[in-house]
Amino acid sequence: MASLKIAPLKNPSLSLSSKSRLPYAFSATFPNDLRFSRSSHLHGRFLIVTASAASFSNKPTVLVAEKLGEAGVTLLKQFADVDCSYNLSPEELCTKISLCDALIVRSGTEVNRELFESSGGRLKVVGRAGVGIDNVDLAAATEHGCLVVNAPTANTVAAAEHGIALLAAMARNVAQADASIKAGKWQRNKYVGVSLVGKTLAVLGFGKVGSEVARRAKGLGMHVIAYDPYAPADRARAIGVELISFEEAIATADFISLHMPLTPATSKMLNDETFAKMKKGVRIVNVARGGVIDEEALVRALDAGIVAQAALDVFTDEPPQQDSKLVRHERVTVTPHLGASTMEAQEGVAIEIAEAVVGALKGELAATAVNAPMVPAEVLTELKPYVELAEKLGRLAVQLVAGGSGVKTVKVSYASSRAPDDFDTRLLRAMITKGIIEPISSVYVNLVNADYTAKRRGLRITEECIHLDGSPESPLESIQVQIANVESKFASAISESGEIKVEGQVKDGIPHLTKVGSFEVDVSLEGSIILCRQVDQPGMIGKVGSILGEENVNVSFMSVGRIAPRKQAVMAIGVDEQPRKESLKRIGDVPAIEEFVFLKL
Repeated sequence: MASLKIAPLKNPSLSLSSKSRLPYAFSATFPNDLRFSRSSHLHGRFLIVTASAASFSNKPTVLVAEKLGEAGVTLLKQFADVDCSYNLSPEELCTKISLCDALIVRSGTEVNRELFESSGGRLKVVGRAGVGIDNVDLAAATEHGCLVVNAPTANTVAAAEHGIALLAAMARNVAQADASIKAGKWQRNKYVGVSLVGKTLAVLGFGKVGSEVARRAKGLGMHVIAYDPYAPADRARAIGVELISFEEAIATADFISLHMPLTPATSKMLNDETFAKMKKGVRIVNVARGGVIDEEALVRALDAGIVAQAALDVFTDEPPQQDSKLVRHERVTVTPHLGASTMEAQEGVAIEIAEAVVGALKGELAATAVNAPMVPAEVLTELKPYVELAEKLGRLAVQLVAGGSGVKTVKVSYASSRAPDDFDTRLLRAMITKGIIEPISSVYVNLVNADYTAKRRGLRITEECIHLDGSPESPLESIQVQIANVESKFASAISESGEIKVEGQVKDGIPHLTKVGSFEVDVSLEGSIILCRQVDQPGMIGKVGSILGEENVNVSFMSVGRIAPRKQAVMAIGVDEQPRKESLKRIGDVPAIEEFVFLKL
């Protein structure tokens, strides 16, 4: 039992070592390095303090707030004092967190701003045992200097196996036949299935899980095709998979298996329009994210016979409503988000997150970090507009890549009056990597994991610093991003040397796009951008502006760059709202416009 000094208001010299009767009014002063357990409490006029030997430990304290595999807990205990306290209320968690250096959660604990504020700055690491981090406030974590790490690889095989299990169960009506026979029926003719051998499986999203599903499907004798605009074609060829366009994939597939992250670009990717383009009788498996399918549209497609069957492990809202038409549909097989639920995967996740948390507490750079580390204020202040410019140039460049072209080689050029040794490009390179990868992935990229993430995706980024004469007051004159060996949605973005090229500058603190391909432009990188290649002739700005005005789309900037008068020109238009497809089609129908592209920032 620890001896604590208690100073009553009228008696300044009282001490206690176990239980002592106290005056009604008293104050207590405790050593700064003492860590109290929450069993300390005031009962009547007795102060009862329980202070174990761990209270005086120099080890960091890790709070495990949700069930974690024993192997992970054992690993943590080798380095830290571990407190496994499950099913805590938000209030209890906020009370405990000020005594903890690290917190490990799964998906059921909300790690919000209030929690970080309650930590009083002591919480250094949050570990998410799994992939998704929707329950962690990343902005608040970064503001409070807390690193967030996850465990993205350990459940890959489990998710792939579950996808194959649903594929086979759906094809052979396993769930429906099981329910039928348990209801006392014997309906062999009703539950005749379909074979997998010789059928075409389209894997939409060819990342870690998608590629593992493809390997297993080929082992079942299926013909596998895939859509992933940013997957390296050589990696697909290595396992006998052909990368094709999205439209071709959904039009030719007998089975479709979804493995893409939920991003603005993939939200409700399968909808009424895409279902209408599919082969009648297609069967769909989803072990990725519920939101990639428009669930109401899927019900309509099932009822219309376009989709013969569906097997779903994930839903837009989890758990789904009990009266969900989709869940109750006779030709839909469902499981309650079991993709990662194997004993082996749970142990693997436990070990992976424990290693990441221990490494972070030791001060090591965590490859699975998902938020940006703290940057010195003076550096961040100076680089802030260039950091924004770098990310937006990456986002623009990758959106110019045509589907089916794997992004593998990126070159970044920095023009600066500062000596190369005085200019650290790591943060800018990380933000360019972030801009290129995040729009098409669930990976969160920052200074800690940028190079690791690029390497994992086969993305090679080279840099060059171009020294300029002049005053070194400004850190950069311009940033140029080039993507080599790809096709472009917008041919004019291809430079004379054959790469997609975009270049930008910071003007009055605002990032600007200043070059596309060989064309000089000047448009603020705010909102979104429409690029049009046109014949240089009078009235073009008015025609396009009128179309956008009629559609109530506000134009923030407009710039035209041309090769020579009356020749080809590129018009860059900054817009505050995303135009409707009909509006963009009207722009494309203007006779003098040869091509256009809408780019979302």
